Amino acid sequence: MMPRAVRLLLPLAVLLALALAPLVATDSYTRHLFIVAFVFAVVASNWNLSLGYCGVFNFGHLTFFGVGVYTAAIGAKTFGIDPWLAIPCGGVTAAVTAFLIATPVARLKGIYVVLVTFAFSQLALQLVLSQSQITGGGEGMVRIPFLQLGGYSFIRDFKLGYYYVALALLVLSTLFLRAVTASPFGKSLKAVRDAQDYSAARGISVPRQRVMALVLSAIFTGIAGGFYAIYLRVASPDVFGFGTTSLVLSMVLLGGAGNLYGPIAAALALTFVTETLAGFQGFEEARFIVVAVVIVLILRLAPGGILTLLDRSQRRGLQR
Repeated sequence: MMPRAVRLLLPLAVLLALALAPLVATDSYTRHLFIVAFVFAVVASNWNLSLGYCGVFNFGHLTFFGVGVYTAAIGAKTFGIDPWLAIPCGGVTAAVTAFLIATPVARLKGIYVVLVTFAFSQLALQLVLSQSQITGGGEGMVRIPFLQLGGYSFIRDFKLGYYYVALALLVLSTLFLRAVTASPFGKSLKAVRDAQDYSAARGISVPRQRVMALVLSAIFTGIAGGFYAIYLRVASPDVFGFGTTSLVLSMVLLGGAGNLYGPIAAALALTFVTETLAGFQGFEEARFIVVAVVIVLILRLAPGGILTLLDRSQRRGLQR
């Protein structure tokens, strides 16, 4: 186990390094990778709240992200809402969607939760495809308004402004998750995950905790989706696809379910590793196979995720 001082100072050191990173990485492509990694870190860490902390096998989590994407896109482009307001609107609609999904699955168990939540994600995808006059259908929406602050446009300065907005979003999401998981409510989620029958016998409402976990996990996921749409200026039905779902799920598993910082570290690592492998000849298509093999090895050697593996290595070093 890491010393308490290290566990407190390490996140601050990482945050300081990320805040200074744009001073070193001055090109727009590297900053773009950081921004995408921050967005997926928010999505993965919030998925971890329901999957890792509460034990709900929710395979519809990317639905909340997609709802946030299209809420911000439609609000900003179709209705002329300021993008700064359209982004949090994505969190509101995602939370409402999560409540609608959670209500029928709160009393289900195991594979039935997976099937129902996955069915909801496909229903959302078909809704987007069918309402082409609003959502753009299979072609999606383009030229979504970008962020501005006074006379400053965020598409300038090699995405510097977007970098710090994405970093601030990740920090706020992490502080929110830290407060939730450290609260009595967070402890009750772990109790539901580890001993559901015993929790119910002790007076904990298992369906209510599951609903709350799904709704809370959707808030920042929807906000991240809204930012993603405003940043890329595109809303595509691909956000509901299995490829995006498997990528974010890999981040959760690689980082460690039930670990606050693990999925964040995994999101940063996977984003840059996959892009680095894509730069080598012959790895363009095989990079995801390489990542899959690494994930299997991590799960075999350290089921708790990469941070557990690092912690184990540190303890062995101290023993020596």
